[in-house]
Amino acid sequence: MAANKRTRSRKTHTSQFMRFREVKGKVVSSIDIDPAVEAITILFQDKTALSFELQSRLAVFPELSDWKTGDWQGIKRWKAVHSRLSKVSWL
Repeated sequence: MAANKRTRSRKTHTSQFMRFREVKGKVVSSIDIDPAVEAITILFQDKTALSFELQSRLAVFPELSDWKTGDWQGIKRWKAVHSRLSKVSWL
């Protein structure tokens, strides 16, 4: 009896991680979280910094439903509405 061979998909795995190669090998001096400006800053010993501005985003999912019978029956769904994110502009 021949052994079953499995075929694997040749899809390439794309990582959703963002890499910051410029900071590889740097020594961290401190990490600051500033709720006033909504940012996380990583300070390095060579006096450089990597900062992350945080922004929340609102998403609304409109749906018309009928619940007269006690069952929630969807009638119509609309496209989700997302709040706009502010963009940081570098001068």
